[in-house]
Amino acid sequence: MTHRKLAKEETQMDHENLRHAVSRGWREMASLAVRVARDVPHDGQGVFVNPAVARGSTVLFSSLEAMEAAGHKRYGDELIYGAMGTPLQYRLEQAIATIEGATHTQIAPSGLAACMLPLLAFLDAGSHCLMSDSVYGPTRRFAEKVLRRFGVDISYFPPCASEEELRRLCRAETAAILTESPGSHSFEVQDIPMLARVAHGHGARLIVDNTWGIGIFQPFRHGADVSIQALTKYPAGHADTVIGAVSVGNEADWRLLRDTAIQSGQVASPDDCALTLRGIRTLPVRQERQSQSAIDVAVWLQSRPEVSRVLHPALPSCPGHAFWKRDFSGASSLFGVILRPDFTLPQMERMIDSLRMFGIGASWGGYESLVLPTTRGITRSCDSVTQTGPTFRIHIGLEDTQDLIADLAQALDGLAHGEG
Repeated sequence: MTHRKLAKEETQMDHENLRHAVSRGWREMASLAVRVARDVPHDGQGVFVNPAVARGSTVLFSSLEAMEAAGHKRYGDELIYGAMGTPLQYRLEQAIATIEGATHTQIAPSGLAACMLPLLAFLDAGSHCLMSDSVYGPTRRFAEKVLRRFGVDISYFPPCASEEELRRLCRAETAAILTESPGSHSFEVQDIPMLARVAHGHGARLIVDNTWGIGIFQPFRHGADVSIQALTKYPAGHADTVIGAVSVGNEADWRLLRDTAIQSGQVASPDDCALTLRGIRTLPVRQERQSQSAIDVAVWLQSRPEVSRVLHPALPSCPGHAFWKRDFSGASSLFGVILRPDFTLPQMERMIDSLRMFGIGASWGGYESLVLPTTRGITRSCDSVTQTGPTFRIHIGLEDTQDLIADLAQALDGLAHGEG
């Protein structure tokens, strides 16, 4: 069946059922997000509903013995030195670990730092890392420009590769498989349980960039060993901080990850931790609204003659939709759009420039709607679904959905008539 026929069927689906499917998971985590990692009143003492922000570097001790004892407790939430952790960092780590279903979480100063940290922790010179070809571009550049210089071999697999193909690509030296699901820019949802089988069958760890799926995908239930979060996106939610997190599923991996974070100076400021913890409180209600608006816009875009394909995991025409339906409890507000191949890149860029409601800028996950061309920003070693026509990425914010659709309509009308 062609993508256009699939799109027509999707447009005719019961829209309310589709809206429920993309937002169910966000409603389910609402109570957790409000209550996780908060202080509990005890002994008659009142507490603020928000944990206090403590800014500091030096920690004072009552004696040298107490200072030395604290130095041996680097794997808990003890205060030793500001660069090793602060009270707000530990609260945020507790919150993310709970949401992700992890045993431990390490906060990092950015999403890219979070992507780098497990690679530094779990790869050695001479080891091999197999990466999804659709992985986040800066992660790929770090692997190519930094890890290779230190003797780590990198190779890439098609995000929709079969289990047999992946087993052939693994080697005796394979120490990690790193994937991002849905894929960055191309939105292929991958079979995480299958990837876990392959990784563990070769004695390797499965590392999943779960930024798109926080709260609606439980990576450790599906076999992941490590989960990466760019907390800058959905958890912080207000485009006002840069922060990341790495979660693990066992004590041994936690100790190695924690040591690597300390040794490489990975720390986020208390203010960034406080902003992110505050953002988590409203994450489900924001994303319930934004995910429903996003599916409304995605279905509408499929009806447009200028559009060849919409890459939204909740739509049956998106690669890996069956895995999304099986493994996810909802969807997020970021998706891709492929125009017909007879449109040129300059035409698409003029169309984007004509949008009035969408900001043009990097990142996503905040309250604001964004658009970004991705055709020039995609690096691939394997064939990609996005190679079939000019492609752009949309993030749907909290604006009125009909206002966003009207803006896209006038821009696409201009594209069809060669205006702009």
